[in-house]
Amino acid sequence: MNDTPGWASPGSAPSDSQEAGVPQPSAPTDGDGNAGNWSPTQPPAGQWSPPSIPGHGAPPPAPGWGSRPQGSGWGQPPAAKPGVIPLRPLGAGEILDGAVSAMRAHWRTVLGLTLTVSVIAQIAIILVQRYLLPERASVDPNATGAEALRQAADSAQSSLIYSAPSTLISLIATLFTTAMLTVVISRSVLGRSVTLSEAWAEARPRLLQLLGLTLLLALMAAGIMAVGVLPGALMGSTAGVALILIGFMAACAVVIWLMVRFCLASPALMLERQSITVSMRRSAKLVRGAWWRMFGILLLTWLLTLIVTLIIAIPFGIIAMIVDGDGLGTFLTGESTGFGWPFLIISGIGEVIISTITYPLSAGVMALLYVDQRIRREALDLELARAAGLPGYDTRS
Repeated sequence: MNDTPGWASPGSAPSDSQEAGVPQPSAPTDGDGNAGNWSPTQPPAGQWSPPSIPGHGAPPPAPGWGSRPQGSGWGQPPAAKPGVIPLRPLGAGEILDGAVSAMRAHWRTVLGLTLTVSVIAQIAIILVQRYLLPERASVDPNATGAEALRQAADSAQSSLIYSAPSTLISLIATLFTTAMLTVVISRSVLGRSVTLSEAWAEARPRLLQLLGLTLLLALMAAGIMAVGVLPGALMGSTAGVALILIGFMAACAVVIWLMVRFCLASPALMLERQSITVSMRRSAKLVRGAWWRMFGILLLTWLLTLIVTLIIAIPFGIIAMIVDGDGLGTFLTGESTGFGWPFLIISGIGEVIISTITYPLSAGVMALLYVDQRIRREALDLELARAAGLPGYDTRS
């Protein structure tokens, strides 16, 4: 007999030896007690049919062993879902849906955090662009030869200087929102609420390490890009231009590979409270063997954020240039690239709306990717079920 508890599978072979104490079916007997004395006049096989109810047709046959029972049947029971995701390996759509569900479930905390950080960041960017940064270098479209190259180099340098402060401010804003939203998402997986003050209290001790991790990854990317582009730039000839292009493409491939490999370092640092190097090793371990899947989900998330950005930024940009007087005309003719207060304020409002939507989506996807990989590799779903207090998962006696 099968020693495994539960229902035996249909069609399984009987056991060779019968266990003592288990009643076995006996052979049919007649009134005299003799076994096997069946009447010679038996109805033909398959001719019996159940009685039908007046006014109704015959009921459908009951599902047999070969048909699938209705309802959940013999299939695997649904996974527990104490929060925004079921506690099992997730698909790409479930990860995106979980990030959006977390935004809806904790909208007060998420909206209060992202809106506050976005407004402060945009005010800082507007003030820096208006009062601290020089005007961008203009480019003469009729310039040729060495003059055109000089103007292109000056324009690139001016654009780099102009975008550096806003990039730094956006980096700090992303740092704060990522740290606190990771805490919010981790609580939402367990179905628990969290206030803004609680998220800040839990995320604050990890901010400096998260900043160090972010800067380290940025320096790694910048160093790889410099190594790829620098040899061709030093040559300064037609062959050098081709070498710059090849080096740039190779450096981009390496940077993308590394960024995906270390994409889970931030949630590992926040939730496991590990150091920077240990978090990077944890991310590499969790991503190993699933790089292409992680790359696909991150690419899909980036495309969604890009679509949201374009949908909001384009109308606000057009409105800002129209309200700014002759801003639209000067922008199209290329006579000036400076804009006044109306343009900066209206475009800043658009950026606040974009950040309020995209910050939680990106942070949510990253945190849920971390949870999903740990469920796949380390059976984190059992620990989460115990932490959520689900019945049947408590190991205490």
